[in-house]
Amino acid sequence: MSTVKNFIREDNGVTAIEYGLIAALIAVVIIAAITLVGTNLSAKFQYIATKLT
Repeated sequence: MSTVKNFIREDNGVTAIEYGLIAALIAVVIIAAITLVGTNLSAKFQYIATKLT
């Protein structure tokens, strides 16, 4: 019976899942930011290339 109580009280798995979700959210934000910056940077280079020719 004490083993079942210890298993219910154990929260290491929950903490690991929370850290995993936080890491995934941070990764999504970084990917979105890099994509946005890349798109804007590409447009700037295209504008500069057009003005040079």
